[in-house]
Amino acid sequence: MKEPDRKARNTQRLGECHPLFRARVLQVIGDLEGQGFRPRIQDGWRSKQDQLAAFNSGHSQLRFGYHNVTGPQGEKMSLAVDMLDDDHPLDASTRYVLALAIAAGDHGLTTGVLWTKAGQPPLTATAKAIKERNIEADVRVGWDPCHVQANGVTLAQAEVADFSGLA
Repeated sequence: MKEPDRKARNTQRLGECHPLFRARVLQVIGDLEGQGFRPRIQDGWRSKQDQLAAFNSGHSQLRFGYHNVTGPQGEKMSLAVDMLDDDHPLDASTRYVLALAIAAGDHGLTTGVLWTKAGQPPLTATAKAIKERNIEADVRVGWDPCHVQANGVTLAQAEVADFSGLA
């Protein structure tokens, strides 16, 4: 994607996010760009119908997730984005995924880099690489490593627009 298009897409998708989450995602984007990456928000807010389709196709394990959050008046207030590496959108490098996880953690967010499916061993070496801020580590990553979401708000709270834990 050309640079102006990537930036326009990020701006549009950020407009679908809760303001506090948006500010943190902007910081993550800045951190990644500072390292030479070109992060692209592929998805921000997602309708309940789109979420159900993602669930039914196996791309999500949730029928309602942080992408589906709306405010008290029904306005889009996503608490999650999928942030791809625009230079490698179909196959993000481990280096990018680790840099994303580190930047997200620095700004009070989390990613799906450590998420494993039932029966799989924990990603201990990956967690260690993140803790040590080693983006060059040769490690396995979780099943949704480019997913970034807010901390401090449960799904139950998010579903009823209770954002009190975002502070």
